[in-house]
Amino acid sequence: MDTPDIRVEKGHAEPEEVAAITAVLLARAAARPADTTPSHRGRARAGWRRLEREKGFRGPHSWH
Repeated sequence: MDTPDIRVEKGHAEPEEVAAITAVLLARAAARPADTTPSHRGRARAGWRRLEREKGFRGPHSWH
């Protein structure tokens, strides 16, 4: 493992600074809630229709 896990893109970071940012990132990752269920309920199916499955022309009165 010669490649580092964290790389400084601009400037120069001392080893202590890299260790501090690593500790913060690990603490935030550990603080995530165990329950990862989504907070909103999504639709069971898409709200749009595929045009190739439509049955011909629908009149202008049906546009909504």
